Amino acid sequence: MIERVRRIAAESLETKRSFFDSHAGEVARAAELLLEAIKSGGKILIFGNGGSAADAQHIAAELVNRLNYDRPPIAAIALTTDTSILTSIGNDSTYEELFDRQVRALGRPGDAVIAISTSGNSPNVLRAVEAARRISIKTVALTGRTGGALAAIVDVPLIVEAQSTQRIQETHITIGHILCELIEGELYPA
Repeated sequence: MIERVRRIAAESLETKRSFFDSHAGEVARAAELLLEAIKSGGKILIFGNGGSAADAQHIAAELVNRLNYDRPPIAAIALTTDTSILTSIGNDSTYEELFDRQVRALGRPGDAVIAISTSGNSPNVLRAVEAARRISIKTVALTGRTGGALAAIVDVPLIVEAQSTQRIQETHITIGHILCELIEGELYPA
């Protein structure tokens, strides 16, 4: 059991090391895109399914509340939290419209989205990104494997080139923390 723990931890660390060795520039570019939205008075809309929904909420919480120190709030909304909206859209139309309708309702030109999908092929995430692009919202994706269809339609794709969903998600939350730390530090230096 102990050796298995060490093997799993080593896989997780290697996935992160490999991603950041190759993609640190793209992460910085994503942070700059998000900062541009906030500095111009916009907000960040974040969404995904399952574990990615939890990551969306986690990232929004770090921005709205705080990461490293007390500072003014940063405008971010996880589109995964309002159960009445989620269940009414899922019931009255289709699950594929879950985030699309929210982006169209809440998004404005100058905002930014972070779309999270480990496969890059979640239909509701793809539709929401397409909606965002139609209203001039900049787009960042946290995705995995080969990036799927999502990587081809966003401004900045952050592709964790691994096969294991859990290793991808572990790297996604690390990316999320780094983005939050860069944004916080740029807007409100300690």
